[in-house]
Amino acid sequence: MTADAVQTVAKGPRAEAEAAAVAIDNHPATESLTYSILEEDEARDVWRIDAFPTSEEEQAALAEVLAGFPALRVVSDKLADADWLAMALSGLPPVRAGRFFVYGAHDKGLVPPNAIALRIEAGAAFGTGHHGTTEGCLSAFDQLIKARRFDRVLDVGCGTGVLAIAAARTGSKVALGTDIDGPSVRIANENARLNHAPRTRFVHAGGLNDRRVRAAAPYDLVFANILAPPLVALSQDIRLALKPGGVAILSGLLRTQQRRVLAAYLSKGFRLKRRLHRDAWATLVLERGG
Repeated sequence: MTADAVQTVAKGPRAEAEAAAVAIDNHPATESLTYSILEEDEARDVWRIDAFPTSEEEQAALAEVLAGFPALRVVSDKLADADWLAMALSGLPPVRAGRFFVYGAHDKGLVPPNAIALRIEAGAAFGTGHHGTTEGCLSAFDQLIKARRFDRVLDVGCGTGVLAIAAARTGSKVALGTDIDGPSVRIANENARLNHAPRTRFVHAGGLNDRRVRAAAPYDLVFANILAPPLVALSQDIRLALKPGGVAILSGLLRTQQRRVLAAYLSKGFRLKRRLHRDAWATLVLERGG
């Protein structure tokens, strides 16, 4: 592990920033790196990557990847010895995605009366609703539940559990989440209790072949807000987890990665129903064929 918390910021043209993000996803030492990519200055075409390596190996690999994109200006700084994650989260505004209102404890008094309020405390887990991928998943789900019900829902790579909790709060009888990260599973279960979602359960599992995942199958809907390479690798497993006519909401991928991910699912008999874009990120809504 690194002795100090480090933040690396890379700024430059959109094309370079997006290409660097793809390289980060595809490098074996940085594919699990926590980072974001967003537009900083539209007029000047300045995009930025904020990355938070958690080990010296990850930090070195990130530097190696970014060195391949000379148009990006890269700066790394040690973060102050404080609970910088908690302080960052405390400054995040609440997010509205359709009927869902995602907020932290600091914004409890701002919940609109007509919203489904989801109090999400992130800790070290991913998925506060502020990232374009999480917001995209919630917005896609909000549109879907206007027309149909999803009794059995699986959230692959659940992070904070926000997506499975949203399903449980809107009537799903089974809302199961999985993550390969143990602390994320603990945080997700705590968030389920905070949101009075007793039908929601999160388990530490390495894949969709886990007996607890298989026991609740087939699912009406599968969320997978992860990264492009595992989305491609899991395309057949997600198909088998879904019932015919079931829906997959996929995110965690950049717009530049849509074609690769979509091709993997179309080859398994899925049909594209909708796509959403938030900043550089994409969300795909697919339906399994018979």
